[in-house]
Amino acid sequence: MKKNLTRKDFLRTGAKYAAGAAVGVGAVNLLTKNTVHANQILTVWPWPYQTLNVEAVRILGHDTYWTSGKGCAYGAFHAIAQKLREVLPDPWNQLPSEIMVYGAGGGVGWGGTCGAVNGPASLISLVLLKARSDVLVNDLFGWYTQTMFPTDISNQYAVNHTFTDNRCDIVLPQNASGSPLCHPSVTEWCKSAHYTASSTERKERCARLTGDVAAFAAQILNEELAGTFTPRYTPPATIAACNACHTVGTNNVVAAKMECTQCHGTNPHPNAVDKLEGAPETYQLHPNFPNPFNPSTNIQFSIPKGEAVTVAIYDVHGRLVKNLISNESYDQGTYKARWDGTSDGGQHVSSGIYFARLSAGTFNATQKMTLVK
Repeated sequence: MKKNLTRKDFLRTGAKYAAGAAVGVGAVNLLTKNTVHANQILTVWPWPYQTLNVEAVRILGHDTYWTSGKGCAYGAFHAIAQKLREVLPDPWNQLPSEIMVYGAGGGVGWGGTCGAVNGPASLISLVLLKARSDVLVNDLFGWYTQTMFPTDISNQYAVNHTFTDNRCDIVLPQNASGSPLCHPSVTEWCKSAHYTASSTERKERCARLTGDVAAFAAQILNEELAGTFTPRYTPPATIAACNACHTVGTNNVVAAKMECTQCHGTNPHPNAVDKLEGAPETYQLHPNFPNPFNPSTNIQFSIPKGEAVTVAIYDVHGRLVKNLISNESYDQGTYKARWDGTSDGGQHVSSGIYFARLSAGTFNATQKMTLVK
């Protein structure tokens, strides 16, 4: 039997159909959008690069450090990326420079890898396959550690008001950081230049450095594109000297390329340990000689296999006087350490009874010594 449809029923039923239609249209739109996105061609790695004006990159890097408020990593990355956007809008317009904001101050102020290096290194890795990227990034890091910043070019640009932001237009002192890390880079410059880390001059130094590093990165990328790139960085001899011991056997505990003496000093092993002949089969802490002694004595020990070794000096009250060897890896052998009668703080200790204690793995032994002045 046919039922008459009232106005109230029509509105209620019509609303249901309208809602269903809306869902259907929305689903069609969603599918359409997904289809459009699926049909978009994404640029595969590595991204394209084109020769850039190095000095234009330097100026933009400096100015962006100040005007963006986003720091050195952003400034250095943006200086190159923005110039690439001008000549290669596709794909470079797809990537915001803000991806590098985190790198300011060595990683949001943590003093790690300098952002001015971090930013361009990221871009180099985006436009080159790994084999070539590693070569250029290695050269960038090494060049950074040995270059006097700010460069003469940036200092002259500041004096001549070549930059857009000229809040500090004096020639700033220069120094080489010796490290790719933000912390020593800033600290060593501040000590050398006699400015505080919070000063405008220090910030301007980092702004000029940001431009300098971005410019160098653009320069070596230009050379790579032209097939003329040749690495400039030569590692200091001190690195090879340290790695000769610290990258072999049980002493293989170092995995880095940084120059060692900046952090560890020019005499990192003041209590030199000599390895003697022989291959001992047992653990032993030999009597020190001479004994009694003044001013120094030799402490000899043997280990039958590779171990983490500690040799420490204690007074009669059991207080630590000096660590001669502190949890360092040693291969099987007999070794001789020298104690010069000083504490860890460098003070000469008084006459009296002292104890040398050897710890090697689970083996422990103690020898009594007498210092007579």
